Amino acid sequence: MEKPRRQFTGQEKVKILREHLLDKVPVSQVCEKHQIQPTLFYQWQKTFFENGTAAFERQPSHPRVSLEQKKITQLEAKLQRKDEVMAELMTEHIMLKKSLGEI
Repeated sequence: MEKPRRQFTGQEKVKILREHLLDKVPVSQVCEKHQIQPTLFYQWQKTFFENGTAAFERQPSHPRVSLEQKKITQLEAKLQRKDEVMAELMTEHIMLKKSLGEI
């Protein structure tokens, strides 16, 4: 009869890796204690080190990105309105010059 597969959370995997890496418990003892295969342990360790740089990369917080994006959207709308007003004023200016015979 087969045992059901266990699912380990990311926190559990890090805790198991920590036992070996920081507490210096041999891999064989860690694997026996948690009833996992050494190949699985080494696979987790490889993944851990390959993705370790993500822990040190600075990531912007989502609310700030939202606030910045909102501000950009508002400024773009304001600029668009300004451009429309300027175009209208220039058109009126040209029409006035034409009516006065300056053009």
